Amino acid sequence: MLRNSFRLFVASLLLSSFIYGQAIPSGYKFVKELGGISEYTLESNGLTVLLMEDHSSPVITFMVTYHVGSRNEAVGTTGSTHLLEHLMFKDTKKYQKKNHNKIDDLLSSVGAESNASTWYDRTNYFETMASDQLELGVQIESERMRNLLLREEDKNSEMTVVRNEYERGENSPFEALDVLIKAVAFIAHPYHHPTIGWRSDIENVPIQKLRDFYNTFYWPNNSTVTVIGDLDKTNALNLIKKYYGEITSSPNPIPQVYTTEPEQQGIRRVTLKRPGQLGVVGVGDKIPEGLSKDTYPLTVLTYILSDGKTSRFYKSLVDKNLAVNFFIFYVPFRDPSMFTPYAFLSPGVKHEDVEKIIIDEYEKIKKEGISQDEVTRAVNKISAETAFGRDGSFSVASQINESIAMGDWSYYATYLDNIKKVTAQDIQDVVKKYFNNDTRTVGYFYPQNPGGSEGTTSGSQMRSKNPGMCFYRDPELYGLESSPNTNVTAKISDNITRKKIDGIDVIEAKTTVKDVITFTGSLAAGNAFNPGPNSMVADLTANMLDKGTTKNDKFALAKKLEDLGATVSFSVSANTLNFSGKSLKKDLPEVISLLAEQLRMPLFSIDELDKLKTQRIGNFHESMDDPSSVADNTLSQLLYPKGHPNYQTPLQQSIDDISKVTPEDIKAFYSRYYGPESMVFAASGDIDTKELEKSIESSFNGWKGGVDYPQYKNSDLKSAPVNKYISMPGKTSTVLDLGLVVNLKRTDPDYYPLMFGVDVFGGGTFMARLMSIVRDDEGLTYGIYSWLSNDIFCGGQWNVQGTFAPQLLAKGTESTLRELNRWVKDGVTETEMKNTKSRLIGEYKVRLATTGGLVNQLLSIAQRGLDVDYIDKYPDIINALTLSQVNDAVKKYINPDKIVTVVAGSVDDKGNPLK
Repeated sequence: MLRNSFRLFVASLLLSSFIYGQAIPSGYKFVKELGGISEYTLESNGLTVLLMEDHSSPVITFMVTYHVGSRNEAVGTTGSTHLLEHLMFKDTKKYQKKNHNKIDDLLSSVGAESNASTWYDRTNYFETMASDQLELGVQIESERMRNLLLREEDKNSEMTVVRNEYERGENSPFEALDVLIKAVAFIAHPYHHPTIGWRSDIENVPIQKLRDFYNTFYWPNNSTVTVIGDLDKTNALNLIKKYYGEITSSPNPIPQVYTTEPEQQGIRRVTLKRPGQLGVVGVGDKIPEGLSKDTYPLTVLTYILSDGKTSRFYKSLVDKNLAVNFFIFYVPFRDPSMFTPYAFLSPGVKHEDVEKIIIDEYEKIKKEGISQDEVTRAVNKISAETAFGRDGSFSVASQINESIAMGDWSYYATYLDNIKKVTAQDIQDVVKKYFNNDTRTVGYFYPQNPGGSEGTTSGSQMRSKNPGMCFYRDPELYGLESSPNTNVTAKISDNITRKKIDGIDVIEAKTTVKDVITFTGSLAAGNAFNPGPNSMVADLTANMLDKGTTKNDKFALAKKLEDLGATVSFSVSANTLNFSGKSLKKDLPEVISLLAEQLRMPLFSIDELDKLKTQRIGNFHESMDDPSSVADNTLSQLLYPKGHPNYQTPLQQSIDDISKVTPEDIKAFYSRYYGPESMVFAASGDIDTKELEKSIESSFNGWKGGVDYPQYKNSDLKSAPVNKYISMPGKTSTVLDLGLVVNLKRTDPDYYPLMFGVDVFGGGTFMARLMSIVRDDEGLTYGIYSWLSNDIFCGGQWNVQGTFAPQLLAKGTESTLRELNRWVKDGVTETEMKNTKSRLIGEYKVRLATTGGLVNQLLSIAQRGLDVDYIDKYPDIINALTLSQVNDAVKKYINPDKIVTVVAGSVDDKGNPLK
């Protein structure tokens, strides 16, 4: 017995020293391996380390998750976690702006995509970058763990930034209602208050409170380091020990949240009344902590109720024109939380009627249960989505991050296996157990005195799938959610094939991602082709494609796709009908067949058109409530004349035009413009070239028609200086939009010099002047950016957009124009040239390391009439730019005296804050 025990002891020592043939560096304890993820503990300080190798792309994500979120805050310090998250990008002992080695600038200079976010149960910081930059990420994250300076002046400037982020959220009636529902549902537990905090706490929290918070929670033994991607485990562990090993564990125990929510003993209701366009209903029920076994049937229930056209709420709400859209906010948290469907009501629909429909669906499940067909379809969707979401380093790290926040990272590794065990009885049981009137909280938003002006179709009250999550910088600027590509240091075009198949320009990029294929495409059938005076024929035609074909009605069509877990969607832009999709490799032939069926055989049912009209009118009303959409729409009308492709139709005219469109209009438009003549199909992923080409040929063989894009000449348009103020009462954040017509297409010689100069001025990083000065130094805005747009098919425009509190609008505008004039007059510096070249090339390579990023780039190349080898030429184009080319282009095309200015928000017709 003693001999056997000794053998086991020796075996355990060997296991802790060698994992799969690799020696574990001294100082680490191996904990476990699950789903390809290895867990270690740095013994000197208790730091948890998770490593997962993926050598499909030379890209890596380094993420640090702190086990602290807004649930760790108390009255008076709400929002401290998030404000501290912002301050973590300020100066440390080693990295300081005055020394030209600011954290943001260092990461941007190597092309890293970095950000941070705060939510209820955790705070995380992350960098996605070339794998040879791992040491920089480890250095930075370890440095700011304990060496943040946390100065009063930093807090003061960043407070106004965070307040503007808060104000932007308050612009959305939906987000405001979500905050109220949680505040009423939770009276004791800290899920009661929003992650961003209450406004008075944001404005008044003392710097010492933030220092105390930092010194309490920011320690190795309260954090997890996750490294995913092209890594060598031994090297990664050595780097982490080198930099984190110098830090001690916390001197005191980490405080734990012990407050539990008392049992709710009766339904609670809350109402929100303010300016807006569409009513909203939220129905929240209490559900258990994320690590409960009931999480899995609740997840499957979410898909059955709300995912796709086969879902119960789509059929009972959207298909009956009671709601223009809906979704369920359900994310498993560390402690018991909520399951809350939100419905955005069609004009004239009563809140009580929609609430009753939602609750009646629960009661129906309690009595009749769920069909096995519904369970199977939901599980298939989740299985496919799991595959889609596990093939990129950032996506994997992000999902592990949420599992860590719940309390156990292995939730991520075992998730799908547990989902597949869910039965129809399990789902009925959880509905009976948790969906009861006495533990329910219901919220209504009643729009009062609808405000606003003419907007576009792009805005929405539903701004986030995860309301309440807060980011250091706007996450919409980054696209890191897709799958890894092949080695981006090699010639990408070597793995791309391009040929014409039945008139379609087919581009295929084979990558090393497993089992997943992403595709996108377009044809010339956008809004610019609308017949006569009606602006909505192209839009409605595109949106009718998934509403049924001559072979399948919309529900049968949706069932075929959803049974596969695949997605196909359509949209329309100024010049193009766009389509996109994602599927598992094995299902691609059937998915392409269904795509072709929708493009070639749309039914254009009168009943479906009537339903669509009501939904689209509701969508336009949503846009009217979004200051950004209102400002963009108005700016286009001031920059371009009617009939120009970049001119956006005013909202009210669009609503009027919707009502006038007939089935005959749509059929005529379809017959005239739909066909393969200008069609591009781009796909990337685990492609079998013969199978893909065979599928396209068999599905699209014999399809004729379509048109090519007209050859737009650069117009003689010259912007005239205009200041336009649009009053939208009740908006706590205003939008400032500046614009000029520059008449450049992306194929013009001056395009890249001007694009480069614009990026130096207002690109999406803190190396750019606007973010560095107007936000970081002066603290006037959460975000302000500059870019070129609408320039693929015709000469486009230059934009600046920023958000400001109404009382800071004048100062923000003054600072923006000051920097604009300095940029045009003094130009870009040699240092900015060098740093921006490095950043743009690095970012380009990182973004091409995703199937989504790759197919979008391929589509853009095709639309510009370029060869696919251009994809390898971009870094050379950027490197070849000279300082004089950039500065000459800025002076040539940007005239500060001719700028068009639009402001939308709570201001009067002179731009003064509304009282």
